[in-house]
Amino acid sequence: MPGLSVRLLGQLAITRNGVPMALPASRKLRALLAYLALAPHPVGRSRLCELLWDVPNDPRGELRWCLSKLRGALDTPDQRRVRTQDDMVALDLGGCLVDALEISHAAAHGIDKLDAERLRALAELFAGDFLDGLEVERNPHFNSWLIGQRRRFRSVHAAVLERLVASLPTDCDEATAHLDKWVELAPFDGRAHTALLASLARRGEIAAAEEHLAGAAQLFQSEDLDFVPLRTAWRVIRDQQSAASPRPQPACQSTASQLMTPGPADSGPLDSGPLEPSHASLAVMPFIEESGLRGGLADGLTHDIITRLAKLRDFFVIARGSVFALADKGIAPEEAGRRLKVDYVATGTVRSMAGRLIVGVELVEVRTARIVWAETFEHRPDDIFAVLDDIGDSIVSSISVEVETVERNRALLKAPNSLNAWEAYHRGLWHMYRFTQAENETARHFFARALQLDPTFARAYAGLSFTHWQNAFQRWGDRDRESALAFESAGQSLLVDDHNPAAHWAMGRALWLRGEQEGSLGELEQAVKLSPNFALGHYALSFVHSQSGDPKAAISSSDHSRHLSPFDPLLFGMLGARAMSHVRLGQFEEAAVWALKAAARPNAHSIILAIAAHCLALAGRLDEARGFAAAIRKTLPDYRADDFIGTFRFEPDAEALFRQGARRIGLG
Repeated sequence: MPGLSVRLLGQLAITRNGVPMALPASRKLRALLAYLALAPHPVGRSRLCELLWDVPNDPRGELRWCLSKLRGALDTPDQRRVRTQDDMVALDLGGCLVDALEISHAAAHGIDKLDAERLRALAELFAGDFLDGLEVERNPHFNSWLIGQRRRFRSVHAAVLERLVASLPTDCDEATAHLDKWVELAPFDGRAHTALLASLARRGEIAAAEEHLAGAAQLFQSEDLDFVPLRTAWRVIRDQQSAASPRPQPACQSTASQLMTPGPADSGPLDSGPLEPSHASLAVMPFIEESGLRGGLADGLTHDIITRLAKLRDFFVIARGSVFALADKGIAPEEAGRRLKVDYVATGTVRSMAGRLIVGVELVEVRTARIVWAETFEHRPDDIFAVLDDIGDSIVSSISVEVETVERNRALLKAPNSLNAWEAYHRGLWHMYRFTQAENETARHFFARALQLDPTFARAYAGLSFTHWQNAFQRWGDRDRESALAFESAGQSLLVDDHNPAAHWAMGRALWLRGEQEGSLGELEQAVKLSPNFALGHYALSFVHSQSGDPKAAISSSDHSRHLSPFDPLLFGMLGARAMSHVRLGQFEEAAVWALKAAARPNAHSIILAIAAHCLALAGRLDEARGFAAAIRKTLPDYRADDFIGTFRFEPDAEALFRQGARRIGLG
């Protein structure tokens, strides 16, 4: 048991070795302690003064007083926990039990991965609301933060209870108590009501279930919510209970298997939607201004982000009208996510201070209340529209990448024969980005599986085209045959959805394989026109221009693709295209620098190593160049300049330069 414990859930309290520690009766001191405890990084004194003091005579003096009192409560002779350096303040709570931090860490790693014992321990930490009873008047910044934290911890609490109910034996008293609390915390969550109704029915408490259903109906109708799915679920539960065998269930059977697994008769009515959606779904809730209100820049940025995400056509995005209507009713983002039945909710704040525009964004997985991504974007608003455009680019690209990563990782945990089309597609992406012949073939299998399940899945056709493109580009198969298959799959993608940027991207790459550069550039330009945030479209433009188009345009497209997706699996290609562009401009040293960055990527394949070898040779860095040539020949003993030149479609001057470099290191 840690010597020092801090309770933030419920009324704030500090104990040392089980003995309560007295704190001055200052609300702002308690607010400061909580804010610093949850802050991931040291916080500036000016930010703390802005947060907690309504322009008093001496805000920094009051802050110093609060910090001195915190030192008295937290520090010991051999352990300084209140850390100050220059203008920054931080709390070192290592080795302490801080209930809110314990819960935050568990949520970040996934509530669904925890066993019953750990879930019980977390549930016991929820002694009340976050900073229960603590309000700080005339401090909108702090109160906005406090409201957000309370919403977040309530959502995590609900997720813990849901998982705990699913982990416990059927209808034990403990599970029933957790069910009641779950419904109390998430009164509009149909899963909670369905679970409670099923539990009451199995215990034979039909009258109690009917009474609960009537109360839930009034609650849903008061908020104009669709109650039909819950009424339908109750009819199914009641009918199954009436027809059930009187034989008792085995003691080891969990509540989850009773409540969540459909039986022979409930193939659909229990839920209002499909059990396994074909695409992930997302709601972007209206961003909040620093005053705690909506409007102005925040609303404009929210609308822009929703529009851009929808243009990607990666996943289902809730329309602006729906999310703004829920926000107008004061519905918290996590609750809005449950009502809208989406997988993810994005929220944000917009504030201006000291000549800077600061936008903070969080992406939350609704079912587990886990924050899967959070970032702060900070710019000087010299040109406010350009700044908002740049921030919007970054937010949209980051959200797209993070959702794809989470979905891909989830698909990896499922048995291959249980995947739906969406999951099979993301499983294919995971293998595709390994960039080996065997993994590419596995990816092709999963994309084909996705199309078997959903023949209208444009992105899966684009993925299939990518695997054939790789076979042609890497010479893993007959180039003409694989080029034809890449073209055919890209054509299918366009037939299914010619507004999908990935379909035009696939066609642009397939046309490049066929030597149709003008057509290739036209398709790739259409891809980025449809979705200016489509990073792979910008990268493909850079790739084509780097060989025989406009090398300066290639550099610009390479930089923009990396700005949109700085951790992209194809980052080595973005860097490699920039290197080849510098060669064509006669900038050999710059080419070598970018080629080395490309070759340093962990998934860089032999073609990227060949770019590095040729660029280094042209820069006169012959020893380094020969090292890369030797690395290539370990796997491709007969590799020559003809192989490198034949891979690309260089214009004559560029081909001559690369052959010159090859001769310098014995690849000519």
